[in-house]
Amino acid sequence: MNRQPWSSGGGGFKMPNMPNINIPWEGIRRKLGRMGMGKLIGLIAGIVVVVWLATGLYIVAPHEAGVVKQFGKFVGQTDPGLNWHIPFPIQTVDIVNVDVVRRAEIGFRTIEEPGRPPEHRAVPKEALMLTGGENIAHVELVVLYRVINPADFLFNVRDPEKALHSAAEVAIRTAMGYKLIDYAMTVGRPTIAEMTRSFLQEMMDTYQTGLYVTDVKLQVVDPPEEVKDAFHEVVRALEDRTRIVMMAKGYAEKIVPEARGEAKKVVLDAEAYKTQRILLAQGDTARFIKLLEEYQKARDVTRTRLHLETAERVLAGTDKFIIDGGTGGGNVVQLLPLKDLIAIERPVVEEDPGEEDPGAEVVTR
Repeated sequence: MNRQPWSSGGGGFKMPNMPNINIPWEGIRRKLGRMGMGKLIGLIAGIVVVVWLATGLYIVAPHEAGVVKQFGKFVGQTDPGLNWHIPFPIQTVDIVNVDVVRRAEIGFRTIEEPGRPPEHRAVPKEALMLTGGENIAHVELVVLYRVINPADFLFNVRDPEKALHSAAEVAIRTAMGYKLIDYAMTVGRPTIAEMTRSFLQEMMDTYQTGLYVTDVKLQVVDPPEEVKDAFHEVVRALEDRTRIVMMAKGYAEKIVPEARGEAKKVVLDAEAYKTQRILLAQGDTARFIKLLEEYQKARDVTRTRLHLETAERVLAGTDKFIIDGGTGGGNVVQLLPLKDLIAIERPVVEEDPGEEDPGAEVVTR
């Protein structure tokens, strides 16, 4: 292969098989010669300074905060947007995400490998702990937290996330030490989780880590594998007892108001009956007194009127016949309802043709 050397001519360099690039080197040399060495050095220094100052520009995202350090010492914090600091080595900037919620796993680890589903792997030295009833429990929990003070997060503790992990283990062991394992396995999970979160946040504030614990979630609260089945039977029995008690309370809540309502109804009915009888008695008394006053005024008229009203009331449902004694005479012919009478039949005794009884009586219709 034949290689053509670099060549220059006509005020520029020429590369083989490449278009000509004409650079006016002669004119540049003449200008530099007229400028002088001092001005040239100043120009180069100015360009270097401008480039160096430009390296101090940086951008902080909306969910981030910039922590400015001068010779390694904290001097300020910048807000989201375009910012500038004195370039390295005088000042440096650390960008901290203050919006993302981070996760810490206590008692287990989630192993993620490319192409495989996440694997849950227990860590017994963290998960096994002693409860208030001197039983051993296997506890796994997840701590969710975020950074609220970037400066404290970067400068006060060497490894704040590792400190949070250790403090979370201490907090859950403390909370479990006050509670029985049966309580922790059933209705006590929310209480233990809140106790752990509160104690953990108190330690984070004491260490000034700049971290805020948003939530603590108990994933697993189980006895050791050797006695897990027996404990689960106990838990199921406790749940059944709780369910039956709640059913009984619900039944009582239903029956007791109904009984109280029925008793109230009986009392109100009795009071209404009492009021009714009193009013009726008072009405009868007032009517009798009024009638007595009328009787005292006209005894004969009142007596006749009472007799007629009583007869009208008693004979209200009977058939009444009015007989005028003047037209038919004073005699009333009594009419017996013979057609409506039922004749009493006597038994018929038939004669035996073989024997005749002289004392027998023949009854004919």
